[in-house]
Amino acid sequence: MARYVAQGKYAGSSVLIARGGHEVYHHATGLRDIETGLPFERDTIVRIYSMTKPVTAVAVMMLFEQGLFSLDAPVSEFIPAFRNMQALIPGAERIDQVVPCAVPTLHQLLTHTSGLSYAFNLGVLPQAMAEAGIGFDGGSMPLAKMVGRVAALPLAFKPGERWEYSVASDVLGQVVEQVSGAALDRFFHDKVFAPLGMSETGFSVPEDALRRFATLYASQPDGAFALTPAPTDVPILRTVETADDSCFRNPVGFSGGGGLVSTLEDYMRFCEMLRRDGEGPQGRLLSPRTVAFMMRNHLAGDIASMGPTSFAEQPMQGVGFGLAGAVVLDPARARAPGNIGDFGWGGMASTVFW
Repeated sequence: MARYVAQGKYAGSSVLIARGGHEVYHHATGLRDIETGLPFERDTIVRIYSMTKPVTAVAVMMLFEQGLFSLDAPVSEFIPAFRNMQALIPGAERIDQVVPCAVPTLHQLLTHTSGLSYAFNLGVLPQAMAEAGIGFDGGSMPLAKMVGRVAALPLAFKPGERWEYSVASDVLGQVVEQVSGAALDRFFHDKVFAPLGMSETGFSVPEDALRRFATLYASQPDGAFALTPAPTDVPILRTVETADDSCFRNPVGFSGGGGLVSTLEDYMRFCEMLRRDGEGPQGRLLSPRTVAFMMRNHLAGDIASMGPTSFAEQPMQGVGFGLAGAVVLDPARARAPGNIGDFGWGGMASTVFW
C-alpha cells in the first residue's frame, strides 16, 4: 500500500489485521486530503460504499431469525410495487422488449440473482437506470422513491437465471424498514452499531468529524489503477468529492447497498462479530448457524458460471457468493492465495475486508 501511495495511485490508505480477536498489525500511509496535507490516520472516516451490503444482510437475517418471513418470500409481499414483474428478453435492445416473469425472492436479492442491476453495469437496463437517476449510493433521493423507480423498470433477466451485481441491497433496506417499522438508519444504529460499539459508522458524517473525513479521489481517464502501470507525465488522481461538498453531510436517503461511512476500527468490530459467529460484546446479534449459512456459497457454481468472468478487476472463477459477500471455492482458480471458505467483500472507493 505504501508503494501505491508513493506512486500516486492512492492518496492514502490504512490496514488493520487481527488474529483471534487481537490486533497484530496496523499501518497508515499517505494523505486523507492532498490539498491540505492532512494525513491518513487510524480514525480517518471513509466511504465504505458496498461494504454496507453485509450490514444490510445481517439486518435482514436478524429479522429472519425472529420468524418474520421466509427467504423464499417474494419481495412484493413487503413492497407491492414489485408485483407483476417483467424481464427483458435475451438480447434485448430496447427497454420495452420484455416478457412476464416471477417476482424476485428475498434470497435472490441477497445473492444478486434477482435480475436487478446497477447503472454502472453494461446493458439496456443499466442505461435505463442511469436515465431514471438511480445511483449507487442512494443518498441523493429518499429510499422509497429510489426503490419505486427500480420497481418500475423490467428486470435484466428472469430471477435466478444469472448473477449480476445490483441495487438489491437497497431494496432489502426498504424491506427491513417495512418489517421492523423503523427507519434503516435507526435500525442499524439500535440493533447493530450500538451493540457492537461502532460509534463512527452511519449514513452521515457529523459536522464535528468532517475534518477526519477523507476526500474521495479517482483515477484520471488516462491515468492508472493500482494494478496497472502509470505514465509518469500524467496526473493519476482527480478529486471526486471533498468533505465540504459531500452528500454524506446530509443524505436524503439511506442506501442499504452503499450508504455508510465508517472507520478502520469500527468495521473491524463488525468483522469480529462475524468471526465470532454472530456474538458481539453485548450479546448475540445472530446465531452461529445463521452466520455459517450466510458465509456459504449459495450459487449453483461460481460467479463466473452465472455471469461475469471478471468483476471489479478480479476474476470470478473459483469464487461463489453467500448472503453478504464472496466465498472462495477454489483458491487456484480464483488466483487468490487464501483458503477455501474465505469470505469478504469490498467497496467502490478501494475498501475491502475478509
